[in-house]
Amino acid sequence: MEPQNFEETSAELERLAVEQLNDDEGELEARRQRGRSRRARVRQLYQQGAVRTGEDYYHAALVMLHGDEIASLELARHMARRATELGEQRAWSVIATAWDRALIKRGLPQRFGTQFVRENGRLSLGPVDPSITDSQRALYGVPPLWVQQQTVERLRRREESDQ
Repeated sequence: MEPQNFEETSAELERLAVEQLNDDEGELEARRQRGRSRRARVRQLYQQGAVRTGEDYYHAALVMLHGDEIASLELARHMARRATELGEQRAWSVIATAWDRALIKRGLPQRFGTQFVRENGRLSLGPVDPSITDSQRALYGVPPLWVQQQTVERLRRREESDQ
């Protein structure tokens, strides 16, 4: 299905992003397949030049952010960066999140501390680049590292009390 105009494309990208963010029904493999289909559609629209506004790029980045492949995460980061260039302020945190997810996929420390990972079965931030400051995190809309660490601790305690 090809969009007939830019408004239709923008509405489709927003719908895809909302669907991606709210997709928690059914089996894991079915959710993964739906996500792959959404990412394929975003790539198609992007390759057609139909992603044009800051809001379009933001919504497209949100969809790509949920991919398991490094290429999807890098495209999410690129799209979020373009969204910020076009004035979409919400995309700054997507840049940080995509960057961290790609680094973790590569086995490297995350920059901003946006991701909670499992180490030895326990929730943690995992390795975080110590050269990144809380001021730099703030530029990307990411809370200070100590706040992220407190959040992990709170989630870990909740998990342990549920067992």
